Amino acid sequence: MPAAKKKSTTASASPERRRELLTIAADVFAAHGYNATTVRRIADEAGMLAGSLYYHFDSKESMLDEILSSFLTELWDGYDAVLAAGLGPRETIEALVTESFREIDRHRAAVAIYQKESKHLAAQPRFGYLTDSQQKFKTAWLGTLERGVADGAFRADLDIRLTYRFVRDTVWVAASWYRPGGQHSPEEIARQYLSMVLDGIAVRA
Repeated sequence: MPAAKKKSTTASASPERRRELLTIAADVFAAHGYNATTVRRIADEAGMLAGSLYYHFDSKESMLDEILSSFLTELWDGYDAVLAAGLGPRETIEALVTESFREIDRHRAAVAIYQKESKHLAAQPRFGYLTDSQQKFKTAWLGTLERGVADGAFRADLDIRLTYRFVRDTVWVAASWYRPGGQHSPEEIARQYLSMVLDGIAVRA
């Protein structure tokens, strides 16, 4: 997980204001990309001078780091609870998918940033935790699928790695269209998704 951060020079900044600014920054990063986003652009969206933003954060890199590390910490709090619950393979997949959609609901912009930026960010020492998280994610999902095949919960002919890639990509791409507060809750979306993946969409004879 993320390495310890350097002591902030903005400790007196309001936690509520920091969260508000990070939400704004996440939306700007997600919409325009990290490299194309300037501190001035974030400040403009926040209705403040660029210099004032440095009162809260020392750089846009620090903002991105906090956005991604906060998202992944919360994601793994939920995932670790699921993996420690002693559920069967199918129930574990169902719980992981549901938790994933909940995280998209809570951190939609952070998920979009992660999808777009993590590959090149992971090469930077500051963002090395992205690679660690990706490997942990892969291990958790592949391990559950393998356990399901071994237990007879999933088909014996299942291509585990292909299934993992399909489920991974089709779940997280939802960040591109999902909007919090929409017609369907994250739990309902997860239920519909799981019904399609696990039971199919065709009527059985």
